[in-house]
Amino acid sequence: MENKKLKTYVLTLSRVFPKSHKRSGEPTNFGDAFRRTKLHTIRANYLLWYARFQAIAKGAACLSVRQWSGKPYQSKQVEIARLTAEDGIGLQRLDFYGSLDCFEIDFTECADVDDLAANDGLSLEDWREWFKGYDITQPMAVIQFTKFRY
Repeated sequence: MENKKLKTYVLTLSRVFPKSHKRSGEPTNFGDAFRRTKLHTIRANYLLWYARFQAIAKGAACLSVRQWSGKPYQSKQVEIARLTAEDGIGLQRLDFYGSLDCFEIDFTECADVDDLAANDGLSLEDWREWFKGYDITQPMAVIQFTKFRY
């Protein structure tokens, strides 16, 4: 049987809150929460992730979820999981309308912002702080680590 090599897309979860966050340097606990309370991650550049998830859906690629072992970009990455379409991962489009509290997922008003923050592994206050510098005029990607969908 032929063993085909899958393209690997790397997604790195932060071990600590970024310098721009008021909790800078504190642990996020994303690795421990992965696929239990952290059901997804939200990323900029929806179109990039859309193309990647097309390849994942076709069975030509996988998603390698990782964390830095130490300081970001100056330490090795440790793989938390390697996921394929068979694991139920998926992509949803997130559009904000003027504020972090007004949004649609896959063009449908649905979840409340508290749920969106909690499923991203953060309190609402920490979630708002995390995304305060993002360009929310552009569609974002909700990368689902489980079969859960909004």
